[in-house]
Amino acid sequence: MSSTSPASPVRADVWLWAARFFKTRSLAKQAIDGGKIDLNDGTCKPAKAVQVGDVFRISRGEERLEVEVLALSEKRGPASVAQALYRESEGSIAARDAAKAQRKLLGAMAPPGRPDKQARRELRRLKDSM
Repeated sequence: MSSTSPASPVRADVWLWAARFFKTRSLAKQAIDGGKIDLNDGTCKPAKAVQVGDVFRISRGEERLEVEVLALSEKRGPASVAQALYRESEGSIAARDAAKAQRKLLGAMAPPGRPDKQARRELRRLKDSM
């Protein structure tokens, strides 16, 4: 990881890519353009300068993250190094855990899988009798 000095800020899309929130820089740019990324309680553009201490609000699917920038990098490194670039807020971690538990409960109520031949016949009989 090449950590740059605070005097030289990094583009938002490059930092999000280097911190491994997105697989490619173009995906990070698309997320920013799509309004999925907020920087310091405001909108963000791909070329916006990111500095240490800035706060990102990231929406990826159903996942909502709030992270504070701890270090800057223009190069994508291993995941262990990328995790040192930011710190996720306690509220964000708690909200993600609650959402995960909720999804797990909903998944427990779903059928275990696709019905087999016998189950399909039972369903058909049940529907025909109604």
